[in-house]
Amino acid sequence: MNAGELLKQLNSKLKNESTELDAQLILAHVLGHPRAWLLAHLDAHLTPPQIESTTQTFDEYQAGTPLPYILGHWDFFGLEFDITKDVLIPRPETEMLVENAIDWLRTHPEKRTIADIGTGSGAIAITLALQIPDAHILATDISPAALQVAKHNAEKFNVQDQIEFMECDLLPPSSFIIPHSPFDLICSNPPYIPTDTLHQLPIFGREPTLALDGGTDGLNAYRRLFKLAPNWLAPHGMILLETEATIGVQVLSLAYDSFSNVAIHLHQDLAGHDRLVQIQFHS
Repeated sequence: MNAGELLKQLNSKLKNESTELDAQLILAHVLGHPRAWLLAHLDAHLTPPQIESTTQTFDEYQAGTPLPYILGHWDFFGLEFDITKDVLIPRPETEMLVENAIDWLRTHPEKRTIADIGTGSGAIAITLALQIPDAHILATDISPAALQVAKHNAEKFNVQDQIEFMECDLLPPSSFIIPHSPFDLICSNPPYIPTDTLHQLPIFGREPTLALDGGTDGLNAYRRLFKLAPNWLAPHGMILLETEATIGVQVLSLAYDSFSNVAIHLHQDLAGHDRLVQIQFHS
């Protein structure tokens, strides 16, 4: 059997929202070649182990394992991040947070200390380090397994000297002495899906619950972060937080209740959904 014949066989089994592109990516992954190579070599003869491995991997994908976990990497902001099942899959929606952070940092060249809370794969911290080469970043996560993935990615992109990784719940205790603190910018893509809602979603049990479950109303992480952040934020600093359409207004209201002397904006994504809360401190 050649590659083209196996792809036809896999395509006949596609279900749900699976596409022919997914089948191509899986076969290319098993063969150890880019997808472009595969498409140029559809007549390539496959060995029985290659066919068996591809079929097993495809069946795992059709059973619900997200494609990025099968491939072991995923694109974010034009970069290919290595990932495992210990971290959330980087999503295009989070690029809005990164874009706003980059714009703010470039227009405030004196502000170069950043905290990325719940770093996961390190996508936010590493992208900012690459875009702002003189930035100093603290990347935290409560999961040691996630931090290992983030550290690996930092080394992959050669920004490990710009980023300090710390295992802690959101932010370290205020008694800690952290180099390059307080922070000019605190950013986070926190867990924000209400528990009951999460349990009804296809991603439940397939991506780390720790990175998704925002508690009964989805606001747990925001409440805690709003209490901790002032201890770590520099004067005239800013907080950028990803949110989700159903709780965007609630996060906005919580921010107004938590802070004074701030300018708060709720940004919508291209689809018109609430996506990003920006809190600019005036002092």
